Amino acid sequence: MSLFKKLFGSKQRKETPEKGAEERGKFMPELKLPTDEKFTINFKKNGGKFLYCDSLEEVHDCFRNILAENQWNTDQVCCLDVNLGSKFKPFHLEKRSNCRGANLFLSTCENLVADNGSILISSNQIGESKLNDLPDNFIVFATTSQLIDNIGEGLRGIKSKNKNQIPTNITTIKHFNHKEEKDFLTYGSSAKNLYLLLLEDL
Repeated sequence: MSLFKKLFGSKQRKETPEKGAEERGKFMPELKLPTDEKFTINFKKNGGKFLYCDSLEEVHDCFRNILAENQWNTDQVCCLDVNLGSKFKPFHLEKRSNCRGANLFLSTCENLVADNGSILISSNQIGESKLNDLPDNFIVFATTSQLIDNIGEGLRGIKSKNKNQIPTNITTIKHFNHKEEKDFLTYGSSAKNLYLLLLEDL
């Protein structure tokens, strides 16, 4: 009998932690989740589409699949960032100074904010354009080192990285699906159909 316990484990032992988790009171403080896990949960809750990649080749494969799935062509892609354009060199993206006529915006971001699952961007990515002026479809390329806990941490990071000239037009994208009825919490915010290509760099 003890041999089966060793091989398959005791049922009583398995049930104990589950029972303890259920008995945790609703007024107890929340268990602190790791930053990456918290971001993933909140980002998906906001309606974002998340693709985790181990290499740049995998990023390219995912990008190719997104284009195919939505029947988008590379000539419909707007990429204002020259450095990002070189990372996506195999796709021969057209150099643009603005996004007129494009239906897809390819961009980097400043940070990925875990607290509310939002994407922090600035004039480094979108210039002086307003979110409403950009295409409804976004593909954001980011790395795991850009994950932060809250917006305050992101703003401090932007300030320290850009000591000579702090970027303007700092904003977050938080809503990733168009709701028929907007409540007062989403009023004035621009919802984007957003895919996140997250590259592991840690």
